[in-house]
Amino acid sequence: MSEAIVTAKNLRKTFYNGNNRVEALKNIDVFIKKNEALFIVGPSGAGKSTLLHILAGFEKPDRGEVILDGENIYRLPDRRQAAIRNEKIGFVFQFYHLLPEFTAAENVMLPALMRHRCDKGAVRKKADLLLAKVGLSKRANHKPRELSGGEQQRVAIARALINSPKVLFCDEPTGNLDSKNSRAIYDLLFGINKEENLTLAVVTHETALAASADRCLSIKDGLF
Repeated sequence: MSEAIVTAKNLRKTFYNGNNRVEALKNIDVFIKKNEALFIVGPSGAGKSTLLHILAGFEKPDRGEVILDGENIYRLPDRRQAAIRNEKIGFVFQFYHLLPEFTAAENVMLPALMRHRCDKGAVRKKADLLLAKVGLSKRANHKPRELSGGEQQRVAIARALINSPKVLFCDEPTGNLDSKNSRAIYDLLFGINKEENLTLAVVTHETALAASADRCLSIKDGLF
């Protein structure tokens, strides 16, 4: 087995909705190999988004551990956890979460500008290169309202890559797009995975698109 960049053991997560107890994850173990494209598929409510958020350091499990690039993230101080999320993790959401008052280039630049002692000129240059990579070099100065849904998701992908993460996590990245744009986004993600040797972990309900991944895991009722 190739070296894992993410290893999770005995993950358990329970939510409460009034008097209802929902076990989202039930003692899940998972590893993600360096440079692979891993897809996690399953029906709505299966626990796949919860799992992805825990693996990415966004949500602490009730039990278990996540080791990302050699660090047991939930045993670290909050400041170090935040640094890992900014420096080692890229995350693409179903909803693009672009700031409407900023241009595409400015949205891409934001995570890098949050780092100390950044060179704004160098950050802008990298943002322009990433926008070119996702096919939006001519849209750099457009604001989100001037972009289509597929274009906004491409901006979100460029933003997730600005700090050169070790792992790119994607949570239903084409959930708001039609089939043509969905295929284009997945082709883009697979291309980035291969060209940049970037580890890719994607949650989706689109099993047909997941067939192109290196490995696919199916989750149901919080279990693989």
